[in-house]
Amino acid sequence: MGVFSKDITTLDDLFVHTLRDVYYAENQILKALPKMIKKATDPGLQQALSEHLEQTRTHVERLEQVFEMHGAEPKAIDCPAMDGILKEADEIVGDVADKQVLDAAIIAAAQAVEHYEITRYGTLATWAKQLGRPDCASVLVETLEEEKEADEILTDVAKGRVNAEAA
Repeated sequence: MGVFSKDITTLDDLFVHTLRDVYYAENQILKALPKMIKKATDPGLQQALSEHLEQTRTHVERLEQVFEMHGAEPKAIDCPAMDGILKEADEIVGDVADKQVLDAAIIAAAQAVEHYEITRYGTLATWAKQLGRPDCASVLVETLEEEKEADEILTDVAKGRVNAEAA
């Protein structure tokens, strides 16, 4: 068994472990989004990222609510996946000199983050239902829907003008 999974023996253990993983991820995103906003040049992209920064603060609060509802300590554990996604985003964004291409790179990086979050929140909501915790599931689904909406907004910004300007 892996280092991160040695204490996971039940679905409940896995649920709490994954909550802690996404709690860490959301807190890392809170640190990364202001940097992306500052580098973005497209006003629509800046607005979308700024709005999602505010949503992310709410997502952290909701996770704390789920921890409390479930009787678990709100604690973050390292999330190598999110660390990797954010490191790659930072490297790619740091390498792009053309401002239009930079905006396209920021969107791609932000969508990689969103897709990771969508998988985590979808899984957590399903497990919460399986564990007989529809209260937790409804909170997680609310965040899941906002993550999907953020991804759609980024797609609209990309297709609407950013990708065409980058080309």
